[in-house]
Amino acid sequence: MKFGGTSVADLERIRNVAQRVKREVERGYQVAVIVSAMAGETNKLVSWARELSPLHDAREYDAVVSAGEQVTSGLLSIALQHIGVQARSWLGWQIPIRTSGMHGAAAITDVDTHLLEERLGQGQVAVIAGFQGLGPDNRITTLGRGGSDTSAVAVAAALKAERCDIYTDVDGVYTTDPRIVPRARKLEKISFEEMLEMASLGAKVLQTRSVELAMIHGVPVQVLSSFEDAPGTLVCDEEEIVEKQLVSGIAYSRDEAKVTLIRVPDKPGIAAAIFGPLADAGVNVDMIVQNVSEDGKFTDMTFTVGRAEFERAIHVIEQNIKSIGYQKLVTDKNVSKVSVIGIGMRAHAGVAQSMFRALAEKGINIQVISTSEIKISVLIASEFTDQAVRALHTAYGLDA
Repeated sequence: MKFGGTSVADLERIRNVAQRVKREVERGYQVAVIVSAMAGETNKLVSWARELSPLHDAREYDAVVSAGEQVTSGLLSIALQHIGVQARSWLGWQIPIRTSGMHGAAAITDVDTHLLEERLGQGQVAVIAGFQGLGPDNRITTLGRGGSDTSAVAVAAALKAERCDIYTDVDGVYTTDPRIVPRARKLEKISFEEMLEMASLGAKVLQTRSVELAMIHGVPVQVLSSFEDAPGTLVCDEEEIVEKQLVSGIAYSRDEAKVTLIRVPDKPGIAAAIFGPLADAGVNVDMIVQNVSEDGKFTDMTFTVGRAEFERAIHVIEQNIKSIGYQKLVTDKNVSKVSVIGIGMRAHAGVAQSMFRALAEKGINIQVISTSEIKISVLIASEFTDQAVRALHTAYGLDA
């Protein structure tokens, strides 16, 4: 069971979580609980570190920001003991959850469950601090934003758990954001692949890395609400979904910026000259489109990056103007990416046509298109985001 920041935001909510854990213990389960920091705590710790030094030591930053989860795991253990449930808190280094040495964005490499299994076998609930681990230098590491989801799935995989329940402030995965489309429907089941696309394309329900990990290790993940007893959404293997929808959901991201290099020499190695330095600088490039001129000597290259990486991307491109040889740099931050996702696309033609027709009918211009086997993404002007999401949700028959 994993509880996010809003689920443990104050003592009353921690008591509520303790009752939920007790219910599972009474059903006969051995329970490991992963907790996030109380809502707002991590942001506060991050701001303190940045205020003292913008270029802080990443190892000390991890020592500071991991403290939020330590507090929650201790408090929840106290709350469980108070209602008669045997419980003990565990920090990442006590298990240990081994990670890479990339402080601030470490990857989990191993979870040693030896001691954990022994205590679970004795009927003790393990309350584990999420988001943290132990690096190769025996120092505390953190896993980056949303890392507690990743901790939960990694522990579930290592323990060979029956299921990983992720409790949050929404009661499942919806066909799209209910704030934009009030008629969005909650999905009973969604495949790992669809959830991975939705998470990476803007849906904030689950963290991308946690879905990847669940898919690799075959851990069924259930998304539930901490605040109501409603059935959630099961993220599972494609084989478990009997009736495959043509389209399962519409995702969107306003966190996009478009970069166009005008009149780049069209020659071998030019893409590497552009995207190599961006990769070296840690800039993640998403959609790419290339237009070759009539004479075949020049090309315009357009690509998108996350808005947070925009300034860095521009800096890298300008630094490499000689090796790239572009004539003009054009940028646009007022863009959004809207995506249609569904495993049913594999077996059906005409999905893209429906998308383009629905957008055309609303007078929405498509700037860039990218596709995979189970998704189609388009880049549009950001002022049309909500309108596009609503139009596509209706076009694919997803309205409740």
